[in-house]
Amino acid sequence: MKVTTTLSSAAALSLVAGLSLSLSPAVAADVADGDVNISEIAYTLETDFIEIAADPGTDISGWTFGSVTRGGSVQAQENTVTVPEGTTVSDSGAVAIDVPITNSVKAGSAADGEYGSSAFVIDENGELIDFQQIGGVVDGKGVNGTKNVFTPAPVIGQEAEPTGATAAGGQSIQLTGDAWKSAAPTPNALPGDEDGGDGGDDGDTPEGVTPIADIQGTGDASPVQGKTVTTRGVVTAAYPEGGLNGYYIQTPGTGGADRADGAASDGIFVYSPDTVADISIDDHVEVTGTVSEHYGQSQISVSASGLSDVDEPAEAVKPIEDAFPAGNEKRESLEGMLLQPSESLTVADNYNTNTYGEVVLATGEGTLDQPTDVHRPATPEAKALEAENLEREVVLDDGATVNFLKTDKDVPLPYLSQDEPVRVGAQANFTSPVVLGFDHEKWRFQPTTRLTGDNAEAVQPTSFTDTRTEAPEAVGGQVSLASFNVLNYFTTTGDQLDGCQYYDDREGNHITVRGGCDARGAANAESLKRQETKIVTAINKLDASVVSLMEIENSAAFGKDRDDALATLVKRLNEAAGAEKWDFVESPDAVPADEDVIRTALIYQPAEVAPQNESTILDDQDAFSNAREPLSQAFAPKDGSGEVEKDKTFVTISNHFKSKGSGSGPGNEDSGDGQGASNADRVKQAEALVGFAGDQQEAADSELVYLLGDFNSYTQEDPMQVFFEAGYKDIAAEKTDESTYVYGSRTGSLDHVLALDASDAGDGPTAFGSVTGADVWNINSVESLALEYSRFNYNVADLFAPDQFRASDHDPVVVGLFDETDEGGDDDSGADGSDESNDDADGADNADGSSDHPGGKNAGKNGGKNGNHWGNRDGDHPGGKNAGKNGHHNGW
Repeated sequence: MKVTTTLSSAAALSLVAGLSLSLSPAVAADVADGDVNISEIAYTLETDFIEIAADPGTDISGWTFGSVTRGGSVQAQENTVTVPEGTTVSDSGAVAIDVPITNSVKAGSAADGEYGSSAFVIDENGELIDFQQIGGVVDGKGVNGTKNVFTPAPVIGQEAEPTGATAAGGQSIQLTGDAWKSAAPTPNALPGDEDGGDGGDDGDTPEGVTPIADIQGTGDASPVQGKTVTTRGVVTAAYPEGGLNGYYIQTPGTGGADRADGAASDGIFVYSPDTVADISIDDHVEVTGTVSEHYGQSQISVSASGLSDVDEPAEAVKPIEDAFPAGNEKRESLEGMLLQPSESLTVADNYNTNTYGEVVLATGEGTLDQPTDVHRPATPEAKALEAENLEREVVLDDGATVNFLKTDKDVPLPYLSQDEPVRVGAQANFTSPVVLGFDHEKWRFQPTTRLTGDNAEAVQPTSFTDTRTEAPEAVGGQVSLASFNVLNYFTTTGDQLDGCQYYDDREGNHITVRGGCDARGAANAESLKRQETKIVTAINKLDASVVSLMEIENSAAFGKDRDDALATLVKRLNEAAGAEKWDFVESPDAVPADEDVIRTALIYQPAEVAPQNESTILDDQDAFSNAREPLSQAFAPKDGSGEVEKDKTFVTISNHFKSKGSGSGPGNEDSGDGQGASNADRVKQAEALVGFAGDQQEAADSELVYLLGDFNSYTQEDPMQVFFEAGYKDIAAEKTDESTYVYGSRTGSLDHVLALDASDAGDGPTAFGSVTGADVWNINSVESLALEYSRFNYNVADLFAPDQFRASDHDPVVVGLFDETDEGGDDDSGADGSDESNDDADGADNADGSSDHPGGKNAGKNGGKNGNHWGNRDGDHPGGKNAGKNGHHNGW
């Protein structure tokens, strides 16, 4: 019988799945009468188990099965299982108990006494029956049982016996004779037992050749999992380097246009480190090995003796040329086969291109919308949209498993270059076939051999449209407003302070501050220069009359004038412009007593606008104790002769709300509705801002109020509803199909320019009615993180360029004001910027238009936006390290 327990954790994944291990026939363990020992340990399967060999009928009621970590202690209560009453060993002489195996395994001399999860069995009287270590060195030093709250007393102080064996993916380690070996799992049956066990090998190698389609079957797992099979196929893809350690084979003559819909797949992956270097694409081969599921992909594990060439000629494999289908069932029927999608797909994310060489693509129209940017959180519509997003995702991979941030730094990154950008929203067109794989819960297009920047011309299977623009779309108007996140612009560099820790490039040079001090930006003057060049280029090309800045250094934190870094940035802008084009709004006399080391700021062009009255900071420690305080300044435009038009005075307020990455207190936990942590605090900040804006509106005696910045809230989330209910409209959402940010391959806007559209404005113009057009200039979020100054020289490929692309991680919003041909304007006046233009470059995050609220986006699923992930920010986004006020934008 098989004892099954209900456990909360899935089986751990093997750390040594790439090792080559013999698959020779197993020999039954020799168990003397009355002797009991561990006979099999499985830790690379969907469910882990520990098996013992004992006389049939042995009562093991009350026995304890469990595992310890490499340090010798039981990690958690679930890593031990007490066997139920009435459990006896069956006639097979073996019984397997499901129990999670703590997964930290290392083989060879380095593991002697140092590494190795270990399995133990204790009888009902508390006697330690057996204690076996996975890996290690046979007859060497084993792991010692260590006391902790979960470790049973009989294990404490005892030394495990190293097996010297580790399991290949989908296999277990088994005691065959006097030695432990890796082989197909045989739970509840001793190795070599022809009766087999649940999911075990039947002990016989099948006669003849089993077609690949019969191995794959039509379900989501192979019907012969755990069996040894022999099959034949043509090699369609091979990966001797990069970690995949295998190749794909496909039944000769299969594929093409006439393939039956829903048929079992004719392709399969062969995991074989021992033979992958001996084959070439188009070889006709016969392989014998064990079938398993590895991270959801069917594969055959083949040893050195399991490969042979087939002399008879094979009909060529034909790629399937059709639209990539939706749904797991149809995709499952293509797993392991050669295909060339006939329709272009949309780039939905390029964040992991910098790390794993992956590009997320989306089938259908446009990018993948952030559900809470389109629908109210937790609604059926939001959930349905996320389900649709998951259906549309497919990863364009590089035929490797390396992490470029840790290894292979001297191998040029795939897909990325200065000349041919891979931008979110761009179209990916397939120029050569790929193989469909599955790994880590994602369908993947694999090139037929490993792709790098060196062999891209010959190997890269796709081309991408270039959606870059050198300037924002025209927004019309007499003056313009914009928001711009300057990515922790700190003129106080890390090398000026004590205690700073750094992110280093591949040669060990410091690039950005990692922690240990109050600086958050560049590590030194050289790195700051690269950061400044990009920011200055972007802001000068943005060319707005007034720009709201977020994430600029609060220089008062370093004993300097509060505006010191701001003044430096303006100086750099003017140097690049070749004139005194820019000035900054000076800090007011009254500033909050306790501020973050980053702040909000406002810069402007004196030739176009003139400040009115002094600036004001909202000093509300209750609402903004964990965020950056809003900064307000009124401006009046200048006419063509330079005269100030005070009757058009407008109020701007720069904002940077609390992040989604952390939270404490009621309502600030991440409830799972898509709004992240600290939602209640952002609502409180929105309410405080509405009141502050009303005060500034009254002080300026103007209905023209604009709220700009990073609200860390998507368009349909609770904080935004506060503004909509107070009479504000989201200009970009109303007048464009574009977005400013992406997290986890989802496109949406955290950055907004809100305009008051109060119904009590009388006959005068409203702030929203004065808008002539808007654009989201997609220069940052859609570009790869690898282009950022903070990733300079992380890879041998030189991807840094002194341009505006990837100057930050948020995209700027730019808005035109005041139609000079129509005093005051109205809702429909002027150009709408890029309302319908540049669909490929810019995001249409709202699939169903703007019906959800008065600030909703104008329709359009087409076009793509992106940004990189919240995990790369200070605490301004979920997943970011050092969340809250002290995190780092340069984090990973």
